[in-house]
Amino acid sequence: CTHYLFIVVVAVNSTLLTINAGDYIFYTDWAWTSFTVFSISQTLMLTVGACYYLTFTGVPGTATYYALIMTVYTWIAKGAWFALGYPYDFIVTPVWLPSAMLLDLVYWATKKNKHSLILFGGVLVGMSLPLFNMVNLITVADPLETAFKYPRPTLPPYMTPIEPQVGKFYNSPVALGAGAGAVLGCTFAALGCKLNTW
Repeated sequence: CTHYLFIVVVAVNSTLLTINAGDYIFYTDWAWTSFTVFSISQTLMLTVGACYYLTFTGVPGTATYYALIMTVYTWIAKGAWFALGYPYDFIVTPVWLPSAMLLDLVYWATKKNKHSLILFGGVLVGMSLPLFNMVNLITVADPLETAFKYPRPTLPPYMTPIEPQVGKFYNSPVALGAGAGAVLGCTFAALGCKLNTW
């Protein structure tokens, strides 16, 4: 019972931590920086929960099921945002599912080898999720128009950039997120597996 409760708790918290992952369209001056940070946070939250669930059940496919739980929770929460007047289309893409499928594939292909799951699965999720997350940005009709239509003061005045910061990190937020995610993803995959040894 404790294990299943933990799965629910991790899924809820993963959703809460990734719920604003589409908000980089509101950070008009720091869009790419925010995109990178949110991509990494999603990578880590998906990896730790999915690896825990996957190694707990030992059944390939449960990582994808965990990602589906995150997706549905997020849709419900974004529905609440929509009721408050925010646009609903800035994170409805199930970006976690294909990355979780890669985790399942690694676990299945290596005959349930936990160390391969940590190394290969962590790298694959870290490198793939920023790419899939870019789909969110592509599916929004006009990020800047949306951002100005729904203004959100996100930085205190003394931190507000004087000049737009778009174009930082060599114009490649996906590459930066993938690089950092590939390294950190392995660590969090190991943590997810380790949680089963209570």
